[in-house]
Order: sequence, then structure tokens, then C-alpha cells
Amino acid sequence: MLHDFKLLMPAATVAGIDISTYAISHAMEDMKPFVRTGNATSLPYASRSFDLVISINTIHNLPLPECKQALREIQRVSKTHGFVVVDAWRKEEEHQRMLAWNLTALTYMHAEEWKKLFCEVGYNGDHYWFIAE
Repeated sequence: MLHDFKLLMPAATVAGIDISTYAISHAMEDMKPFVRTGNATSLPYASRSFDLVISINTIHNLPLPECKQALREIQRVSKTHGFVVVDAWRKEEEHQRMLAWNLTALTYMHAEEWKKLFCEVGYNGDHYWFIAE
């Protein structure tokens, strides 16, 4: 994704983290200067560092307390915009499919519960639900 941003906006400053040293070592060569190992619960950046902070299908893999902290961190390092994608459901059939399909997420809940959680931790960025359909 960082590569695509740089292609579209060559003057943009980009940065990325991954908890996996394997992922960092296998990043695209032109992106290696912009990525580093890190944890979403303690982002290695100053407050209000970025115009846009994105987390796609990541924070729901954390236990609930760490997921909350990751949302706080996303809010902290963002100047204006955040965007997260998390596992959610809106009706019982989607919930049952999520339970049957989900392999890694440790925090997944009804969409309305996510909205309450966002308010609880002070996250006011955008969101999208990943729904097992």
C-alpha cells in the first residue's frame, strides 16, 4: 500500500510498521527505508505525525485491551484522518459465519458494539466492517 501511495503521490511522506520482522525484511526494496518493526499498541511516532493513519484487518487480531490501545495510538498519531477495517457483524447469520470462518481475530463484535468502543477510546476516524458474507 505504501508503494501505491508513493506512485500516486511521489512527494508524500510515508511510513509503515509491522510486528513481523519477516514482513519487514521482505518488503519491496523501494519501500524498505519507510518501514520498520513495531507494535500497534505503541506506535513509534510522535503525536499528530500523519495526515492519514490506516489499519486494515489488523487491530482486531489483538486481545480487546490491546485493540483499545491500538485505536488510541491511531488517534494519537493522526493529525486529521484515521481509517480502520475490523471484523464485525450486523445480524446473527453474519455472526455465525464469522465464528465459523474466523481464524485469527481475537476482538470481533457487532457493528454497534464497535461504535461504542470507538467512542470509549476516543477514536473518531472512519471505519469499515469486514463481514463474513
